[in-house]
Amino acid sequence: MGDFLQRLKQRKLVQWALAYLAAAWVLLQVLDLASGSYHWPDAVMHVAFGVLALGFVVALVLAWYHGERGAQRVTGVELLLIALVLAVGGGLLWHFTGTPSSAREHPTAVAVSSGNAATAPVATIPAKSIAVLPFQNLSDDKKNEYFVAGMQDLILTKLADVGGLKVIARTSTAKYASRPEDVKTIGQQLGVATLLEGSVQKAGNQVLVNVQLIDAGSGAHIWAQDYTRTLDNVFGVEGDVAEKVATALKAKLSPAETARLASDMSASWQANNLFLQADQQANQGTTNYDTASWKAAIPLYQQAIAQAPNFALAYARLSYAQSELAWFGGADMDVKQLVAGARSNAEQALKLAPNLPAAHLALGYCDYYGRGDYAAALQAFAVALALRPNDADALAAQGFVQRRQGRFDAAIASFQKAIALDPRNSSLAFELGSTWTQVGRYPDAERAFRRALALDPRNLNAKTYLSGAILYATGDIPRALAAAQGDDPFLKAQRLSLLTYQRKYKEALALQNSIPDTPANFPASGGGKALEQANLYLDMGDTAHAQPLYAQALPQIRAQLAQQQGINQAFIWQNLADAELGLGHITQGMDALAKAQAIADGSHDHTYGPRLTEIDADLYAEAKRPDLAVPLLAKALASPGIGYIYSPVMLWIDPAWDPIRHDPGFQALLKKYAKYKPAVIPAAPASGSTAAPAS
Repeated sequence: MGDFLQRLKQRKLVQWALAYLAAAWVLLQVLDLASGSYHWPDAVMHVAFGVLALGFVVALVLAWYHGERGAQRVTGVELLLIALVLAVGGGLLWHFTGTPSSAREHPTAVAVSSGNAATAPVATIPAKSIAVLPFQNLSDDKKNEYFVAGMQDLILTKLADVGGLKVIARTSTAKYASRPEDVKTIGQQLGVATLLEGSVQKAGNQVLVNVQLIDAGSGAHIWAQDYTRTLDNVFGVEGDVAEKVATALKAKLSPAETARLASDMSASWQANNLFLQADQQANQGTTNYDTASWKAAIPLYQQAIAQAPNFALAYARLSYAQSELAWFGGADMDVKQLVAGARSNAEQALKLAPNLPAAHLALGYCDYYGRGDYAAALQAFAVALALRPNDADALAAQGFVQRRQGRFDAAIASFQKAIALDPRNSSLAFELGSTWTQVGRYPDAERAFRRALALDPRNLNAKTYLSGAILYATGDIPRALAAAQGDDPFLKAQRLSLLTYQRKYKEALALQNSIPDTPANFPASGGGKALEQANLYLDMGDTAHAQPLYAQALPQIRAQLAQQQGINQAFIWQNLADAELGLGHITQGMDALAKAQAIADGSHDHTYGPRLTEIDADLYAEAKRPDLAVPLLAKALASPGIGYIYSPVMLWIDPAWDPIRHDPGFQALLKKYAKYKPAVIPAAPASGSTAAPAS
């Protein structure tokens, strides 16, 4: 025995063992910190432990062997052999042990793009992923749906604050049942390993919230809890649920994330109730740019703030609604006041809660919509994403700005990331398709629009843009008309344009007369119904009916000039030019067109800039000024970003070019883009037969 101990001492086995264990302990601590920061899967730590255990055995063998040789040195060949043993051993451990079943990644593939599932890219479902299904309303009063939906949304938002979790956005879960039977299919469709089900029962001042975490693969219950609260203290449940879910899924919370789990709601039940009603209204405006819904939400947010003056989240959401409403024309509200109010409310939200992601998102939209300051907007959205990496809204906002900058590949990537977090969001599928149209990728766009319509057949934007994509890709007007069927004013307006391309002006006028004259149907950016009717009569050669309508539209357009700002004001200058030219006021019309083009040129906007340039060319053609129209038309067609609103195929289809169709410059454009010539070209009227403004 004494001899054996002497040999151990000679070979320094104890020293080798202690040194190895100390080094391994330090390495494990470093790996643990890294895995928490970068959200590595649990398998990394399991394999690291196994490899280090195997390495311990190898180290002791080498110590004994070199002790026999009388030297504690390892050769380069031996180092290589150690590395090979560790690599092979690690691979075998990974393959055969893996991770515990509760923590394994689900191997099911999930589509993350808005195209067809058969062609969409796939990704492995991460174990730390969750979707919050619509909560069940167990209250006797079914008018409490807004409250139930609000509780679901608050819990989902808090879960999204946990950086280690992939959290699916509300819009993708909205169409599922509260307690579905086939949870496995839902998990596959949404790309998540777990589902959170819940119910809310509200009776008088009492609220019962029940939540349960389900393994989507097996349907097993992982965790469940009931919360019995009053209306005064129910808000705060959302943070507790998020923390319990994060613990159940082994998602580590940083100190900052733990702090953000505190409720963003106010201490006033009345204010919170108004806020949830406002949110329901505002969310309804998203899919089809429904200005009426945003307009209805604004006073509700304002009432909530009146009840709770320090309600930061209400200020942020109010700001966002004001920015959206301003950008889409104001719905007869003063746009400049909306923009100023949005800025003030976003800044107040940040003052009250500097780390509130919604406040930074609101500020970014103020910079984007209100100022056209793309760099500042991207910076604000980046802060929002740093605070909440799983925010599909912030990723989409980033995409909106990137495509304005002409960074279309970056915009497409942002929308695809947003779709991965919100895979059944019809609006995001539409936005991705819209971006693809800008760069002329019409087959991709058509698939995206059809995906959007499969998710939500009421998505009028997708239906309208699908019709446009068909037209701009092929010039096939009958097929484009077939895609735009329906009684909604959006769809009627699309068919109206297509009828004008067919020179069916009387049918177009009858269709236009059937559309109610409201700000939503005839926004200020389009000049109003009177201007559009006047243009149709002018296309028909009926100046007797056209000119009184131009005169009627003129004062309304001038009033809009004082209300609009930024690049949107350029559209008002174009409307003014349209009316002035229609009345024969050539000098005034040309002056207005020059102002519109100056704004377009100075905007560096790769979405509205090419569109404004094409419209200016259209109006110069109406004035029979090919010398001005053709260069602008050529510029527009060559601009990246034009594809969502125009394409070379329109050179043969659009009657706007009839007054200059025989101009040599225009003929040169036809030759340049000859490969886009459509199979069927609507018959153009004889030269000179299209009415022009009086001299």
